[in-house]
Amino acid sequence: MPPRKRKTAKKDVKSMFINLNAVLDQVRKDKGIPKEILIEAIESAMVSAARKKYGHTAELEAQYNESDGEIELFQFHNVVENVEDDSTQITVERAKKLDPEAELGDELGEKIDSHQFGRIAAQTAKQVIIQKLREAESDIIYNEYKDRVGELINGIVRRFEKGNLIVDLGRTEALLPHSEQIPSEAYKVGERVQAYFLEIRKSTRGPQIILSRRCSDLIRALFAMEVPEIGESIVEIKNVAREIGSRAKVAVYSKDSDVDPVGACVGMKGSRVQGVVQELRGEKIDIVTWDEDPARFVCNAIAPAEVAKVIIHEKNHSMEIIVPDDQLSLAIGRKGQNVRLAAQLTGWNIDIFNESKHDEMTKRAKMALVKDLDIQESMATVFYNHTFRRTADISGTPLESFLTLPGLNPDELTKIHQRAVEVMNMSLNERPSTIFFKEEEVRLAKVEAERVAAAEAKAKAEAEKAKAEAEAEAEKASSDLETTEEADTPEAEGETVAAETSGEESSKEGDTPKASEESESNENPEDASEKQEV
Repeated sequence: MPPRKRKTAKKDVKSMFINLNAVLDQVRKDKGIPKEILIEAIESAMVSAARKKYGHTAELEAQYNESDGEIELFQFHNVVENVEDDSTQITVERAKKLDPEAELGDELGEKIDSHQFGRIAAQTAKQVIIQKLREAESDIIYNEYKDRVGELINGIVRRFEKGNLIVDLGRTEALLPHSEQIPSEAYKVGERVQAYFLEIRKSTRGPQIILSRRCSDLIRALFAMEVPEIGESIVEIKNVAREIGSRAKVAVYSKDSDVDPVGACVGMKGSRVQGVVQELRGEKIDIVTWDEDPARFVCNAIAPAEVAKVIIHEKNHSMEIIVPDDQLSLAIGRKGQNVRLAAQLTGWNIDIFNESKHDEMTKRAKMALVKDLDIQESMATVFYNHTFRRTADISGTPLESFLTLPGLNPDELTKIHQRAVEVMNMSLNERPSTIFFKEEEVRLAKVEAERVAAAEAKAKAEAEKAKAEAEAEAEKASSDLETTEEADTPEAEGETVAAETSGEESSKEGDTPKASEESESNENPEDASEKQEV
């Protein structure tokens, strides 16, 4: 049997889409969608519209005629002698009318007039085209941005949606979620924003680009942009610790011994690091040197505080940092910020003590070993220096490992180990060290109470003495005042006598004219008349 031939027979019918070349070229330029994808979308739309009329059993195919700029739609039939299904079969006689060269067994495609599909079919075609264009545009955007994850992205703030920032990137929009924003930063519509490309997600609405301003990798990307040595792989950023919007620590390492990694990142007069600080809107940055030695690395990370001693606990992956008394607050930092960042940067748990506190703790730990294990203080010092600082450390160590301590008698070590196990099996209140420290606390409390009582008695005696002295001074002042008043009394009395004498004399002189007046007034009226006549 000869192979089946697939032919198309064109009739003088009109297509729904004609003169598409110019339209396709314009859409390709505007949307950046390849012409092949646009043609495929229209062909798919034509087939979907045709199925609304011809059903799903019909074999339909759309082809793009580039010379005419037309999408042609064909319905294929198998050429048979007896037709059993009109939607898929055609007689030889009818096939000959469409194509004189048609033969039995061929597959003949008959061109369909798409204008007869109707409004519903046309609407279906439109929706299919829009959907296909969206999918094509989404795929293009996804393919364009999928390889840029981990880069810095610049955009313009367009709007706010439930606390999230919608950033315009040009061809698409990105999302800066509220959870990835710095609380102290505020943005305005139209303002430029630079963020770290965190991830890209596929969704039904297209690819979703997620940005971040909180990610520690943002600092890495900013330094890579500012420091050429990082781009040349001479200087490497080993780790970044960050408290969002406040402070960050960056550990850097140089592969070239002639290049100072800290100086390269700081730049001339701090120009490079200041560029990063400005982009982070004032977030302070400490740059420290990374070191393979964990102790040195921690000392660098705890800067600017000076470190006197470092004690490493490998089992707990922790370190004790001993600093001078005047450096404690500097090492801890404001609200513990410096030590938190140092621990985050190095990956070690860090405990900071000043020298006075550490000496006190060391003395207490050694005394606990002395009391629990019934050993000399010198032996406790040996254990302490070998990181056996608690009875639990000894009991939790296998006997074989404990016996490897250099310079000590194995039999004695065995007894000490057994004793440690026995003590740890006791309840906490029954352990010798607990009993000793409780008694010590009682003794110290008693001594403190006696000291306080003595101080209060001394203060009371001094107060009574001061009160007696004050009363004596007051009594002396009172007696001096009385003596002064007595000395002033005779003069006052003399003045009083003189005043009385002068008063009597003046009264006598004043009485004489009055007496003469009275004598004159008592004369006989007749004598008065006689004097008048004379």
